[in-house]
Amino acid sequence: MRLVEIWRHPIKAHGREDMSAFDIAAGGTIPLDREWAVAHEAAKLNGESWVPCANFSRGAKTPALMAIKARTGDGVITLSHPDLADLTFDPDCDNRIFLEWIAPLVDPSRAAPTGIVRAAGRGFTDTEFPSISLLGMASHRAVEQKVGRPLSHLRWRGNLWIDGLAPWEEFDMIGRELTLGTARFAVEERITRCRATMANPETGKIDTDTLGALEDGWGHRDFGVYLSCIAPGHVAVGDVLVLS
Repeated sequence: MRLVEIWRHPIKAHGREDMSAFDIAAGGTIPLDREWAVAHEAAKLNGESWVPCANFSRGAKTPALMAIKARTGDGVITLSHPDLADLTFDPDCDNRIFLEWIAPLVDPSRAAPTGIVRAAGRGFTDTEFPSISLLGMASHRAVEQKVGRPLSHLRWRGNLWIDGLAPWEEFDMIGRELTLGTARFAVEERITRCRATMANPETGKIDTDTLGALEDGWGHRDFGVYLSCIAPGHVAVGDVLVLS
């Protein structure tokens, strides 16, 4: 059981970035993962504190966002989308230029984005606790087999991809602890999925009923598990997953 890919999403729902390694603190998240989020006009924020994902623009409501890629560096983020020119900007300062860039992707029937906000000391994860998602390549292959064609695994927007597990074996880890590299994690709960996973991450267009496939095949809408970091350390692609 090895870690084969690491991904983070610097601006929640607005771009993915691959990584080779990271350092993590106890109680922390992958550095810069969901560090920022895009609030909309109906958002109810609480300063820089964590609030639920319903307060932010996301792929479940705007599938086109799923095709955004991100690259961080030198205090700026570069976003790319197949239908737009690349944008390089400072998410802490350049809200106007970002809103102009994202406007063509926004569904006018949805709450309009109003600006980028930053989490204080943790990312805007989909859980109240700072979390890291772990997903199994074998489970993704099981979904591919169910729908009858190849699918990009990036539609699941996971952080840590493990190969060498049996399909859905990650669910059996809940309540246990695991080590990757020198960091230690508690396996907390399943991840229940939304319509964002139905969109192709290369095009941003809905092309697969992933939720129907999960329900029809296995009687649930879950894919992957959430971890919490309980001991700090260094994690890198190629690390062996050790359960305890």
